[in-house]
Amino acid sequence: MTTIVGEMQNSGSYFSARMTSYNRAFGKALRGFRKATKSTQDALASEAGLDRTYISLLELGQRSPTLDTLFALCKALNISLTEMAAAIEAALPPQLDE
Repeated sequence: MTTIVGEMQNSGSYFSARMTSYNRAFGKALRGFRKATKSTQDALASEAGLDRTYISLLELGQRSPTLDTLFALCKALNISLTEMAAAIEAALPPQLDE
């Protein structure tokens, strides 16, 4: 029983670390696309129907976007979901992009 609990705890921290890396990679990609369009966080938030502070938290990797949010951001940035996914993969640390 202890082994199972230990494995669950280890996998939980592993999952948490991976999610943090994914969130940071998403944030880096989002900021890159936003800056490429010379848009402010306020302007992007307004276009996507989101709050500016939420855009900031996403860019900092402190929040995970929902699918609805992801689609809204891609539409506001005039990019495809495929382009966003490619940018996220490019921003991932080497051990996570496999």
